[in-house]
Amino acid sequence: MLHDAVSHDADHEAALDRFGDVTPETKEALTRFVALLRKWQSTHNLVARSTLDHVWTRHVADSLQLLNYAPDFRHWIDLGAGAGFPGLVVAIACRADSDRRFTLVEANGKKAAFLRAVARETGAQVSVVAERIEEHASVAEPGDVVSARALAPLPELLRLSAPYLKSDSVMLFLKGQDFVQELGEASKSWDFDVLDSASVTDPGGRVLTIRNLRAKRPQQ
Repeated sequence: MLHDAVSHDADHEAALDRFGDVTPETKEALTRFVALLRKWQSTHNLVARSTLDHVWTRHVADSLQLLNYAPDFRHWIDLGAGAGFPGLVVAIACRADSDRRFTLVEANGKKAAFLRAVARETGAQVSVVAERIEEHASVAEPGDVVSARALAPLPELLRLSAPYLKSDSVMLFLKGQDFVQELGEASKSWDFDVLDSASVTDPGGRVLTIRNLRAKRPQQ
């Protein structure tokens, strides 16, 4: 148990040391989030058990880095929010700005309940939607930012995100080493502007920043 505690503390410090502007209040709220995640994980399969010892770097810091790519947004939509990565982590980091709001779309009822519990405990300004993405998209208000992590291959992500976009919206997707292949597949059906940046937490990971999504016309 002592080894586990030391490992968790080191992971916590290594993760947040990457972000010098994280306030003590945000650190405290994120710590409550991680404590709830560990508690719920004992009865719910929220994240891969193999990642729990490195939850701060594998999940929290991985999510926080998206703030470096976000414009001056007011409405952030996270698709397939799961256990709150990245959307709920970003929402916790933005609690001090009451003008910013977050919509977390998660069809799994148990995961949606977890997201609501964390929001209550941390004061994050989020709306949790326990619906399938396709169903919610038909009635949803567009977002300034649409994000997703470990949800689907890029062609599918673009299809799911399209109904949520405005002309100046940005999509932020955390991707792995196969991102080049996924970009090639996506370009068969979509035109878009993309910037890929190295992840600060995963040597093989990338952050895809995508704008100006346009469906290609089918060949006649």
